[in-house]
Amino acid sequence: MMKMLPFFQSDPIGIRNGTAGCNDVNGQLENPLASVAEHIPSCTSGDEIWSKDQEKMSERPEAACRTSRASSITSNGSCASAGESPEKGKKGIKGILTTALKKMRKARPPSVKQVMDLIEKQKLCDAVQHLIALEKNVSGKSEEALTITQQDIESICDVLKHKVFSVLKNSVLLVRTNPELLQQAVDALKEQEKEDHNCTSENLPEQNMQFRPRKWKDLWMATVKESVDTRMKDTSHTPRTENLSAVGQKLLHMGKTMKEDLMVVAQYIKHLYPPEFDVFRTYAELYHHHFASLAKKAAESQLDDKDVYLLLSWVHNIYPKDMRKDRVLAEELEKLELGSLLPLNLSKELEKKYLESEEATIKNVLSKCLEKEIQRWKEDKEPEKLNGHFQSELLAIIVIQSIYNSQMRARDINIVLGEELSCRLSTELAAFLRSYKDAFEDFKEKGKKHRHYRPVLIANINNCCNFRDYTEKNIAEKDDNKERILSTLRDIEISSEDVLLQQLFAQLKPIYKKFTENKWECSNEIMNEIIKTTSNHISELRTLKDPFYHSVIEKIHIRLVKDYIVRLLKKKVSMKSPAQQQNLAQSISKNAADLEAFCTSNGSKATWLNSVLPKLAEIIRLQDTGAIKIEVATLATAYPDIRKRHLEAFLHIKANLSRGELKSILGYLADGTASTPPSTLLFSSINVS
Repeated sequence: MMKMLPFFQSDPIGIRNGTAGCNDVNGQLENPLASVAEHIPSCTSGDEIWSKDQEKMSERPEAACRTSRASSITSNGSCASAGESPEKGKKGIKGILTTALKKMRKARPPSVKQVMDLIEKQKLCDAVQHLIALEKNVSGKSEEALTITQQDIESICDVLKHKVFSVLKNSVLLVRTNPELLQQAVDALKEQEKEDHNCTSENLPEQNMQFRPRKWKDLWMATVKESVDTRMKDTSHTPRTENLSAVGQKLLHMGKTMKEDLMVVAQYIKHLYPPEFDVFRTYAELYHHHFASLAKKAAESQLDDKDVYLLLSWVHNIYPKDMRKDRVLAEELEKLELGSLLPLNLSKELEKKYLESEEATIKNVLSKCLEKEIQRWKEDKEPEKLNGHFQSELLAIIVIQSIYNSQMRARDINIVLGEELSCRLSTELAAFLRSYKDAFEDFKEKGKKHRHYRPVLIANINNCCNFRDYTEKNIAEKDDNKERILSTLRDIEISSEDVLLQQLFAQLKPIYKKFTENKWECSNEIMNEIIKTTSNHISELRTLKDPFYHSVIEKIHIRLVKDYIVRLLKKKVSMKSPAQQQNLAQSISKNAADLEAFCTSNGSKATWLNSVLPKLAEIIRLQDTGAIKIEVATLATAYPDIRKRHLEAFLHIKANLSRGELKSILGYLADGTASTPPSTLLFSSINVS
């Protein structure tokens, strides 16, 4: 016990002011700079213990020993009970010292150097916690009592703030290259926000609020904006695209950067923050705002046509759709309403500019195409053939492809814009075809001596097929221009086909006259001559495309049948003998069969013509008036445009009919066809003199 005196007396801790019991050692320090001794259990002073023990030991040595043991302090802060050995008492004192030293180190406020060391070691969250401890130590104390000033704390805070927000500014890069450092910065930010909230909610005195609130969340918002602006402006990491203008390159860079960065935010950065930071929305809105402001600036500048198209493509198509191709990004963006890159009025102005530009461009293209086509007609050169058909590639490819491509580009921007441009371009196409028709009519009239006149006609008829196909497939029914275009094409086709057939019909006319001149004798030879002459012309007509070829063959078929009927109605032949009528009927039937076989073999689909000559032949053959009436009725049913004048001229052949019988037959026709509308026209184009 004597050996323990110097420790108690000389120990700087100084155990004092206590007798029977000890205070709780676990109490918190109110003043982190106070002596650790205040937090060690207070017991009876060493002098008192020594004096009392000496007295007791002089009287009862064994009691002194017990008193010595009783005066030992346990490591848990309570006095040791009587009967414990001195060794245990010694261990208790060492435990107390260890605990006290630990608490002293823990309770002692951190120094400026410690905070700076933590910043240097990039332990940013620990640095913030130490800074908060310094703030609390300084709050409410007079300057005389402080070993560190408010200015010192602010200086440390500035250094720490600069470090934290330098890291946060580069979040998009650091989250994959140094995620631990980014996590430190985010945790530091959260600690500051938490302390701001605690100080505000506790309603502390003003003197304790001198450092609060720090409002680091506001600084974070500003830092994210700065980061977004920097990355959106820095085009160095976006490869240069060939043939792309400066505006186009900038749009590409911003779109690419925004999409890639937001994917990083959604997949990695967002999860580092608490929900109240609404991280993805913050980033997305800032990227959108930057992109939109640059797009607006571009829209208000003098853009060329390509850049107008590019900007509209970004506004209506690429920006709202391409951003959502990634599933994770799409899910996040669905929760937001970022809006369009351009205000509605500015977008409409840009669309109008684009439409007018495209319309003018196509109009110019069509005008040049027509000029070149007219020049081709004047050249002493046969049109080229494709799959055996004469054609003009200029109109078939350039005109239609130019219009179609322009429409598709507009539809790629959006459907509404595509429809608007389609309507405008259909107007231009209709105007172009009217000009084309006028120029072609002029050529048909003035170019008859051209060495390749007929091939040129055929090539231009074939061009109509290309225009027709395009119009029927690509122009809406509600568009009035559709019918205008088709009507113009029909005019070109019909007039050109008629020109092609003029020469044939002119050659056939004197041959047909031979029927009546020879009173239908040698009619088979005459029909063979007709077929041969027609066949010679048909070989050239096969260079027409199928729809036009079949149309021309049908016209030829109708003309051959009609001219034959005309000869029968000329009243040049009159036969009283039934035998003569029988022979004529047989000749007509034979001619009809040959004519039908020829036209069918050459592709005519006008089968409705096949029965007219056989029916006329049958009327000539029949002698019974009732039977004749029945045959006339079937004829009128098949060809409702036959009129009394036609039948009367035809019955002139049957000279053995009485006036009464003729009148009866004619009356029957009038009664049977009065209300029947013509479905196929054959007789209506035949004039009877």
